[in-house]
Amino acid sequence: MSYRTLIPTDVLASHLADAWAIVDCRYDLQNESWGHDQYRAAHIPGAVYVSLGEDMAAPRTGQNGRHPLPSVETLAALFGRLGITPDTQVVAYDQDNGMYASRLWWSSRYLGHDAVAVLDGGWAKWMREGRPASSGDERRSPVMFTAHPRPEMRLSVEDVQTRLEEPSMLLVDARAPERFEGRNETIDRAAGHIPGATNHFFKTNLADDATMLPTNRLRESLGRTLMGRSPSEIVMYCGSGVTACQNLLAMEHAGLPGARLYVGSWSEWSADPSRPTEKGPSTR
Repeated sequence: MSYRTLIPTDVLASHLADAWAIVDCRYDLQNESWGHDQYRAAHIPGAVYVSLGEDMAAPRTGQNGRHPLPSVETLAALFGRLGITPDTQVVAYDQDNGMYASRLWWSSRYLGHDAVAVLDGGWAKWMREGRPASSGDERRSPVMFTAHPRPEMRLSVEDVQTRLEEPSMLLVDARAPERFEGRNETIDRAAGHIPGATNHFFKTNLADDATMLPTNRLRESLGRTLMGRSPSEIVMYCGSGVTACQNLLAMEHAGLPGARLYVGSWSEWSADPSRPTEKGPSTR
């Protein structure tokens, strides 16, 4: 049996002796070394560390967003370094709500490796339950990872711009309402959102303990956002292609597969002042 969306802490704990690839994705946008420091201090036994900024993002140009998607070749080299074979179960975790682990989850699926799951509740839940921890850096034996990329899972900025007026595409923004509406923007060049987008704050997918809501409640919440649309019409974005992946994970876990990711997201879109923007609540 492979796990493809979420995995509970007790299940992972029962497989620590197996050859699963456990990947620590803890990160802090304001302090990029924080995650690796936390990992070295304590992590799930056998876990290896992957950094959003250094490993899961390409170099920034000022026009391609804050966390651009690396090339397929670069991502495949990362997965090879992580010792991921076609039969390897991958488990990604971060500090709690899955926002960074979901980026690794999406990247794995984008490369054609589906046996990947996010640890529900992350490191915080693992620690609350008094489960074992290790310290220092760990490595896995590298392998040659063969990617089977799925370019249909993502849209480029040109794709989004070309289809902006098409009724068959619904853009869904994962950022907090105050950023979506343009009331508070301290990160990117401009405030607001892509015209026509609707808002589904990624934290609405979570219970109070940062675990994912039950699937029936996810379907109800996401259904209000989708407004009867097929998941194949949905394009998720956020600030830099990170929390949007958590929305995609929630959809997949709720049995609503097929939505796509605009990786560059608002940080790429707003970098060009010629692109249109909107402020205020969603009009959809």
